[in-house]
Amino acid sequence: MRELVEKLFAGEEAWVVGGAVRDHALGRPVVDLDVACREPERAARKFARRSGGAPFPLSERHGAWRVALDGDRTVDFTPLPGGIEDDLGTRDFTINAVAERVGGDETVDPYDGLGDLGASRIRAVRESVFEDDPLRLLRAVRLEDELPHDFRMVPETVELVRAHANLVTRPAGERIVAELRRLSPRGYRRLEDLGLLEPHGGTIDERLERWDSPDYRLVAVFGEGVERFPVSNELRRFAKALVRAERPEDDPRSIHRFRRATEPWSPEALAYLGAPELMAAIDTARREEPAEPLLRGDELGLPPGPEIGRLLAEIDEERAAGTIATKEDALAYARRKSGAVREDG
Repeated sequence: MRELVEKLFAGEEAWVVGGAVRDHALGRPVVDLDVACREPERAARKFARRSGGAPFPLSERHGAWRVALDGDRTVDFTPLPGGIEDDLGTRDFTINAVAERVGGDETVDPYDGLGDLGASRIRAVRESVFEDDPLRLLRAVRLEDELPHDFRMVPETVELVRAHANLVTRPAGERIVAELRRLSPRGYRRLEDLGLLEPHGGTIDERLERWDSPDYRLVAVFGEGVERFPVSNELRRFAKALVRAERPEDDPRSIHRFRRATEPWSPEALAYLGAPELMAAIDTARREEPAEPLLRGDELGLPPGPEIGRLLAEIDEERAAGTIATKEDALAYARRKSGAVREDG
């Protein structure tokens, strides 16, 4: 991405800025490139033609454009109405306020961001940084969490975060969730320490580290309160499955009922309940689950309705418990329960 930007825009007023400069200096993979330039739309379309990417406006209000590439890589073209130092003055942290001129060797670093990189410091560019964009409260914690573990906010920035913690709920929900999903348990604990978790209704307990996934951590911290955020229906179902799960006994019938209530998230639900010793039973039940049911609904001789589903569910449970094993057993069970099964079934 960087090579193509250099080739296409050398000689123009264009600068690579922000996280791309930071990550390159730290020897980290660069998957998002941010280019400040005079005509973002023209630059984005030009880059897209040569790269095969898809250009689209990122912000109509601010005039930024993005080119989406394969492998979840992106190149953003942002407007540069004034000089590059003016642009850098609007950035969040000094380590993100360094620019390198496209096609040249010039580096602009008015806030000693490179010095802070070398010292593993996260420092706000100015005191109004969190008022200008409260999402930066979460971003500060996420940077501590994602960068090498010796990176920490300087005391002055920590105090700024604490002083502006009441602003943390103001950003759009989608932006908040995007930041939260990138946090490790360490990051969530830092949010709590800085007073950034409680305003969102989150709490931390021993469940946080029992399973390693962004969705699980969201539920472990917010429970069904995760629905207050703009999340997918799938995540809503996941949260309900975990929060409403009841600890099963270590017997086939109980494991079957637990799986009916929690699949496809039974392992995560066991972790949420603190019952990892039952994971083997879940694995066994999954592995031994029959490929086909003993009966179909149209073999019960009953009018359409919820009774059919109830009977089939009971038959599946009895089969899992080992009390029935054949189609004949299933028909006999249904006959006892309903008295309406066809004799030629």
